[in-house]
Amino acid sequence: MPEPPAATVAAAPDRPTARQLAAELRAGKTSARALVEASLAAIAATEPTINAFISVDAPSALAQADEVDRKRAAGVQLGPLAGVPLAVKDVLCVRGGRTTCGSRILADFVAPYDATVVARVRAAGLVIVGKTNMDEFAMGSSTESSWFGPTRNPVAPDHVPGGSSGGSAAAVAAGETVLALGSDTGGSVRQPAGYCGVVGLKPTYGRVSRYGLVAYASSLDQVGTLSRDVYDAALLTQVIAGHDPHDATSLDVPVPDYSAACHRPVAGLRVGLAREHFASGLDPEVAAAIERVARHLERRGARLVDVSLPVAGHPEYCIGAYYLVAMAEASANLARFDGVKYGHAADAPSDLLAAYVRTRSEGFGAEVKRRIMLGTYALSAGYYDAYYLKAQKVRTLIRRDYDAAFTGCDALLTPVAPTTAFRLGDNIDDPLQMYLNDVYTVSVNLAGIPAISVPAGVSSCGLPIGAQFLAAPLAEEVLLSVAAEAERGTTRGEP
Repeated sequence: MPEPPAATVAAAPDRPTARQLAAELRAGKTSARALVEASLAAIAATEPTINAFISVDAPSALAQADEVDRKRAAGVQLGPLAGVPLAVKDVLCVRGGRTTCGSRILADFVAPYDATVVARVRAAGLVIVGKTNMDEFAMGSSTESSWFGPTRNPVAPDHVPGGSSGGSAAAVAAGETVLALGSDTGGSVRQPAGYCGVVGLKPTYGRVSRYGLVAYASSLDQVGTLSRDVYDAALLTQVIAGHDPHDATSLDVPVPDYSAACHRPVAGLRVGLAREHFASGLDPEVAAAIERVARHLERRGARLVDVSLPVAGHPEYCIGAYYLVAMAEASANLARFDGVKYGHAADAPSDLLAAYVRTRSEGFGAEVKRRIMLGTYALSAGYYDAYYLKAQKVRTLIRRDYDAAFTGCDALLTPVAPTTAFRLGDNIDDPLQMYLNDVYTVSVNLAGIPAISVPAGVSSCGLPIGAQFLAAPLAEEVLLSVAAEAERGTTRGEP
């Protein structure tokens, strides 16, 4: 029998959602300053245990809040989330503040501009309270590799919060903020959401601008949201979604009303269950939780259908293809961090080569070095066709698997991870075991499709279990509809 987790930082279910706080703001029952002061107080009380934030800028946050309050008092029409506190993963540029990516090499880098998503949340009146901790350069599944120390899971502080957006997930779960932005390259929003018992939405690749997101793997990276519930995810995604001319991969398509999708009935929707996702290696309690979610949807009128994913459902194909593509792109993207124009630079090198070698050796952590070296090897002469090109061919097969699956169903229901959150330190020295935590999430990024993680109950020892829904490209409305119904079932205790 597993040991129960250590005492939680705080119980999450009784905390208000962003929608509820926004309603109180509009009704004059509270102020943006009061909400931000409460957020800052929660951060001060919780951070010694959780370490979810890399930096907090209280003066700036309070000034933003006061500006929202002034506009509201003057009768200015504001967005539905104006005045609500928000945390931003420290991989997104916020003008005038540090953007570290959890790395020593960028520990003192000050961003000269706002990422597009940051500019959009500012324009919508959300208040940025700080930058959240993360695995270094988003390379990890546990938020243990940060130069600024590991983040702990608020539900069980001796366990990991997941990664790489573990700081954002932990901040929402601990009540330090009500909303957060993260990034998802292979599950980095959805897996920590599942481990921490919150909601994590990864939109379709290109639905949200990547401008100002420090790149890990450019063909896989996508900005996503972490929130208390599905409706909040819809509201925040509404703010950040849409075409951006600064991002060549940004899709120039209309953005629908995501919040309306949360109220749509699931009757008639076809929910697929892929047999490959319920094979050996899946914790029985996780499997049972996913089954309960499926049966709840069935009772609400959804039709459960069996689906096969011959390539996308097999870890030996997905994990291998994902890490080859991601590491190859990382080796190219991280070449810019050499200590010449910005970031950490080695002291008194003897020559240019020594400057590069010492700067990167000192500036990057072990996991980042591992991925750069493996990616460079996969791209090198004589190995490109054998590794990188083959991985891209497998990626095409994975996309075709999903294209075929969505002709027979509207959404797929899968686990988020094979187990609940593991203990701090358990996998940090075992890269392969760490990579296998992403077995149910990486194929989504390879295919560029949207996915969402929602709470599906807790294990026998009190750790959150996440359920994941997948949909066809640009079908976020379908995701939000089935996820909201699954969430209602969990709230009522029905799944």
